[in-house]
Amino acid sequence: MAPSSVFPFMAGGAAHGTKLPVGAVTLHDLTATPRFGLKGGGSAAWLTAHGVSLPAINRIGSHHGMRILRLGNEDILLLAEGAGDALADLKAAWTKDTGPKAYSSWREEGWAWMRLSGRHVPQAMERLCALDLRAGAFGVDAIAQTRVGHIEAVTFRSQEGFDVLFDVTASAYFARATAAAAMDCIDLPIDMEGHI
Repeated sequence: MAPSSVFPFMAGGAAHGTKLPVGAVTLHDLTATPRFGLKGGGSAAWLTAHGVSLPAINRIGSHHGMRILRLGNEDILLLAEGAGDALADLKAAWTKDTGPKAYSSWREEGWAWMRLSGRHVPQAMERLCALDLRAGAFGVDAIAQTRVGHIEAVTFRSQEGFDVLFDVTASAYFARATAAAAMDCIDLPIDMEGHI
């Protein structure tokens, strides 16, 4: 069976060669996509002072094409898929600012960012995460800080499926856990709403 995806985290790295079954689930590595996190006292105030409207905790907002993930009162992550210039401008302003501004949480270096998509992604996520992630229970602006594939992670819906952020050192393990969950989904009949 030819793989639908070879996990490309790093050529020759620990996850090299991890294969997913054809058509079940696709794993996209977005780890190189620009993002920036602020954490600690003053994070929310600094972002608000620079025109960023913050969502409630465990919700997602937007600003100039970026997604704003509010992980805590003073723990905010900005994802810039397709909005790298806007993020670069905000990050440059933060770097130049000599006043109170909290600190970088190094999410762009410390976290992997993966996207699971494909027709069996709801069933794969049922196997990877104990939470009820069905659309009626987990909306498009919701964030779950939970375990996905037995790894502490942040997950949320994307147009294609689910995005998962977690410690970058667990990338190989996550790829293999996703591959195992996808293998269980290959022959499952699904209805029009994605239910087994």
